[in-house]
Amino acid sequence: MPLMGITPLQFKQMQERLGSPRRLPAPVLEPTVRKNAGVHQVILGLDPSLRGTGYGIIRVGRPSPQTLIHGTVTCPAAWARSRCLVKIVQTLRDVMKQHQPGVCVVEGLFYAQNLQTALIMGEARGAALAALAEAGLDIYELAPRKVKQAIVGFGGAQKLAVAKMVQRMLRLPAPPAPDAADALALALAFAHEQGRYSLQTPKRI
Repeated sequence: MPLMGITPLQFKQMQERLGSPRRLPAPVLEPTVRKNAGVHQVILGLDPSLRGTGYGIIRVGRPSPQTLIHGTVTCPAAWARSRCLVKIVQTLRDVMKQHQPGVCVVEGLFYAQNLQTALIMGEARGAALAALAEAGLDIYELAPRKVKQAIVGFGGAQKLAVAKMVQRMLRLPAPPAPDAADALALALAFAHEQGRYSLQTPKRI
């Protein structure tokens, strides 16, 4: 039987192919929390409003998330709008400095029938976003119906139902105030989005 020979170059190429590590197929879907592990552990939820901006910060953990702080930036009706905007910015700066969140999620825009109301809400939202961006936070938004669906299981849930479910999920002694409850619900919904298999991620702004 005739012998088959190979050249030194062919032998070297064969050794390289045999010695190279085998490539494993990568999964099509990966949970967001795996890719961003340790990045978004402290989440700030924010529900901007000129007279009552709700905020809440949670720390993601087991067996359940931990509430670090929640409250409402309340401004009396007699205050000028500019004074309210300053208070929103100053309060957010203090809260972020104390608890060091890594990401913020705000309530998505809604369509107001009253143009004046929309402008005022836009002012409060803009002031809040400027303070968040100044602190270097990643900022995302979630639609109100999506948040209610994630927390209560129904996109048209009332504020009281959201507050009670937030109380239960965070093991709070009492339901939070309405605006603070909405902010905590935003943070919880974002934490839920981080931990699930999904092709859709919250909108970054």
